Amino acid sequence: MPAAPSPAAVTSTASRVTALILATIAFAVNFWAWALLSPLGPVYQRSLGLSATAVSVLVAVPVIVGSLGRIVLGALTDRYGGRLVFGVTTLIGVIPVVFLAFVETYSLLLVGGLLLGLTGATFAIGVPFVNAWFPPERRGLALGVFGMGNIGTAISGFATPWLADEFGRRAPFYVVAAALAVTGVVFLLVGRDAPGVKPAAEPFLKRFTAAARMRVTVELAGMYALTFGGFVAFGVYLPLYLQSVYGLTVADAAARAAGFVVLATLARPVGGWLSDRVGGESVLAYVLAVVFACAIVVSFAPGMPVATVGFLAMAAALGLGNGAVFAILGRSVPVAMVGSATGVVGAAGGLGGFLPPIVMGLIFQATGSYSIGLMLLAAMAFGAFVYCWFILRPRAHP
Repeated sequence: MPAAPSPAAVTSTASRVTALILATIAFAVNFWAWALLSPLGPVYQRSLGLSATAVSVLVAVPVIVGSLGRIVLGALTDRYGGRLVFGVTTLIGVIPVVFLAFVETYSLLLVGGLLLGLTGATFAIGVPFVNAWFPPERRGLALGVFGMGNIGTAISGFATPWLADEFGRRAPFYVVAAALAVTGVVFLLVGRDAPGVKPAAEPFLKRFTAAARMRVTVELAGMYALTFGGFVAFGVYLPLYLQSVYGLTVADAAARAAGFVVLATLARPVGGWLSDRVGGESVLAYVLAVVFACAIVVSFAPGMPVATVGFLAMAAALGLGNGAVFAILGRSVPVAMVGSATGVVGAAGGLGGFLPPIVMGLIFQATGSYSIGLMLLAAMAFGAFVYCWFILRPRAHP
């Protein structure tokens, strides 16, 4: 007798699309909340007389917590289901956002930023939630579409300072708090976990340890630290780089960096779609080769036209790679462990975005050039390409 189809295979298209839209919107709103402090850094620096280091710490706190918090939220999703965890976490996010609207001291801003990090960890909820709704041959595209929710970072970059300038510093916090509240309630009322999904029964530590020990989890954590970490790092550091190396105005540099973020975000579902058809390992290998080549080119600070092509090609490659990583994860990890594995891989990606800007800054201080930092990126991309081409691909296509 033929095997019975999986619950995901017999689920209606309308139910899948509804789940995907809800998760993507919730992810985007939470990511806007997660990125609230960065665009307002100059405002706090002027009003509180903060040093550049103090502002960097303030902006980094939500990133660190959002990265590590993915481990916990991913495991909770395996245990209690994405609908409940996503809805409740989104509603809890209202608390630090409202709190930050009223604080006036640096120490309280750090406390608020610490709590705000929870919103950035919601990525680890959405991946297992969406993954369970789709059959394996469609998960790459679905997870890529969900990943587009990181456009919330770009939304924050544009909308947060505009709202603060037009309506006062507290306005963006009010808007985001309202958006979180509405999204959380809608998710709880309309959202549904995929049919047939059974909650994990094992204790958190046992599930986390089991997921972290899986070879595919370790491999994808390294790949995601490079692809998503590169995306985050350039999104944060590219304006400063362009101003320093090419003498661009603040507005011009910010616009070009936003273009980098948007292109990488749009490429993410394409990476998932390609992975469904030719295999995520192959997509990832070619992507890493492109990142290697582009990093070499831009490290020599070529003319602006060449640099623009190099950075945009790198953005597209990193976005494709992000989509490929979770296409591989969704196909390779047992459904009951996807949340825990996503937490580990997602945490690696978040931390991968936190460290490179610091390294680039230190190298620039020591040498007066960014070339060495970009060459280090090229070396890491080449090493990851070799591993992917000679180990991941043959294992996936024996």
